[in-house]
Order: sequence, then C-alpha cells, then structure tokens
Amino acid sequence: MAAPNSSTTQTPLIQTETPPLQQEDVEVNDTQLSKSLDRLETFLRIFGFCQYSFLRFSLSWFCFLLLCVALPLFIIQLSYCSNCEKYEVKNFELEILISQSLVAAISLLCVSHNLRKYGVRKFLFVDGQHGHLAEFRREYIQKIHGFFKLLGVWILPCFLLKAAREVIHIVYAHQSWWQSVGIVVALLVSWTYSTIIYLSGSLLFHLVCNLQVIHFENYGKLLERDLDVSVYIEEHVRLKHHLSKISHRFRIYLLLEFLVVTATQFMSLLETTGNYGIINFINGGDFAVACIVELVGMVICLHAAAKISHRAQGLGSVASRWHASITCSSNGASQLGINSNVGSLEAANPSSSIPISYSESDLESGDYVPMATNTQLASYMTMYHKRQAFVTYLQSNSGGATIFGWTIDRALINTIFFIELTVVLFVLGKTITFTTK
Repeated sequence: MAAPNSSTTQTPLIQTETPPLQQEDVEVNDTQLSKSLDRLETFLRIFGFCQYSFLRFSLSWFCFLLLCVALPLFIIQLSYCSNCEKYEVKNFELEILISQSLVAAISLLCVSHNLRKYGVRKFLFVDGQHGHLAEFRREYIQKIHGFFKLLGVWILPCFLLKAAREVIHIVYAHQSWWQSVGIVVALLVSWTYSTIIYLSGSLLFHLVCNLQVIHFENYGKLLERDLDVSVYIEEHVRLKHHLSKISHRFRIYLLLEFLVVTATQFMSLLETTGNYGIINFINGGDFAVACIVELVGMVICLHAAAKISHRAQGLGSVASRWHASITCSSNGASQLGINSNVGSLEAANPSSSIPISYSESDLESGDYVPMATNTQLASYMTMYHKRQAFVTYLQSNSGGATIFGWTIDRALINTIFFIELTVVLFVLGKTITFTTK
C-alpha cells in the first residue's frame, strides 16, 4: 500500500472540490480537534486506560482490583445476613461480581494494550494523514463528542436502576443507617467505575468504526470527480487496510466479551430458573442490571461493526452505478450524430465539440459529423475497461469488520441471535418443567 509519500495523488483526491478554507478557520478546527482528543485522552487517563509507564500500569490495575474486586467482595461479606435468605442469595452476588469484573478487566486490558502501542491519534486513525485534512475535522469532533453523549445516555438509566435496587435491598436488610449509607455509596462507586470501564471499551470500538465510516461515505463523492481509476483503487486499498487494522486490534476484545456476556446470560438464566427459593427484585435485581449493561455493550459493538461492514460492502454497488452512469451517458452523443464510442471522450472535453442540431431532412448533415479517430476510440475503450476492472475489483473485495475471518454483518448477527435463542430455549426446557399425575 502506498505510504504517506503518495501525497501527490491523495491530497487532490480529498481536497479538490472542497472550498478553500481561510487559514483562521483551519487553525480553529485543528485547535478544536486537538482539544477534543486531549479531553478524550484525559478521560482515558482517569480510568486507567493510558498505561504508558510501569507506574501508570501498576496504579491502574491496583485501582481496578481495589474498586472492582476487593471493595464489592468485602461489602458482600460484611452486609450478608444469614437470616435474610428470602431477600439475599450470596451466590447471586458473587457470580454477578465475577461477571462484572471479567468484562471490565477484558476492556481495560485490550484497550490499554492498544493505546500503549499506538497512542490515541494512531489508535483512532486521526493522524497526520487524516487528522490534518480540513474536510473531516468537524466530523471527527462531532464523533468524539458523541462518545461522551452515548456513554452518558446509557450510564444514567442503568445507574438509576442500580441505585434503586441497592436502596430497596438496604431497607429490607435492617442495618444501621450510617452503615447502610456507606454500603450503598461504596457499591455504587464500585459499580460505576467497572461499568464505565466496560462501556468505554465498547464505545471506543464504536468511535473508531464511526471515524472510518466518514471516509467510506465520502468515497462515493470521490467518484464524481474526474480522477484516474488508479487513484480510486489506491484510496480503497488504504481504507481496506485501516479496516483490517481495526479488526485485528479488536478481535480478541470482541471475542472474549461475547463469550463472557453469553456465559453471564446463561448463568443468570440457570440461577433464576433453578433456584427453589423466592426470586424477586431485591435478591435477583442485580442479574437484570448486569445483563442489561453487558448486552448494551455488545449491541454497541455489533452495531458499529455491522455499520462499517455494510458501508464497505456498499461501495461495489456505488461504483457499479457510477460506471453505468458514465457509460450510458456516452449514448447521448449518438443523438448528435457522433459515434457512441467517443461519447465519453467528447463529454470529458466539452470544448472540443460544438452541439449542432440538424433536421431529419438535411441529407448533407453527415458531412459535418466529426469522425472518431482510432486514437479516440482506443482511449475510450481503455477507460471503459479500466472502469470495468475497478468495479470488478470492488465487488470482489468488499471486506468489512471481521473476527478471525468472519465478517460482522447482518448475516452473522442473525446467526448469533438464533444460536443464543436456541440455547436459551434448551436451558428453559431443562429447568422449567410441568409434571402431571
């Protein structure tokens, strides 16, 4: 693939039709983009994702083990009431803690590894090749702001549900008020920390995919410009290379998260259906909260992967429409009495041909028709075959976000859904039975 040294083709490819911005506007957009990236990096530093040194690495994992494992485990042991079996099931609390800790640890481990290896700009592909292009700066800023908005949209309702469950649980536990307040605050801090770490991993994958979707959507506009076919192929190779990098960096994360989330759903199903005691919102409400949060994270990942896969797969149809439009528009030249084989050449050079209307009765009109030369015909056929080869190339190299070779699109998502549904129905069939005498 051509490196950044191929700027002679890529710079006009992106900026030819973009109206020139004033130098002040360019500097303002660049400053805003830098501020947005700094804000994102500060957020990632606070929650321990930026482990650029051994000290940061140690501090990050110490805080994680303290807040996400040790603190909730201590509170479970402290607040457990052996005489409150109706409202407390200790196994439920421990299993939910294990599930929450696992998904958060996977997110922290995978994201911190990539950030330590590439840095924020290269990790998001907002580097010198893309981030300094004025055409995309505003869209980059919007996507980064969308990261925080989406995080708040999902954290807030889940936090309220978690808080309601903990308050109701404390009311039925009949402990002293100061101890109850301390337990609720500690549990909410621990849950919020682990949930933000988990969802941040999913939203970072969502952000990386959306930033690349900008370029896939812009690719259709490139076809409207009079550029050489080799430039289009080079741009597509670059986009596909970035998509391959995204899939490679997140494949372990997506696979492990999917396995843990699936195991959590089956565990919650088995525990609630196989338990002979009373299951209510007090002792089983954490299952609902944990399942909702984990499913939200997986849905965010699958939605982002499917979106970028469909954008990549849709380029073939866009190129086919572009090729057909150019080829069919050349037939309009036949109405002027010009050979259709040179129509596109005449259309590409409007100054070389003058439209003249002739009546059907003008028998001498053929004397004024410019005849196509062998050079013009060969040039047109060469361009036609180049476009046809380009369309064939796109249709054969659609690509998309993958997990070890499996493209994440609607077909894979439907397959996952029906596999999950089949296993759920099997578990329900083994645990919920009705006998008659």
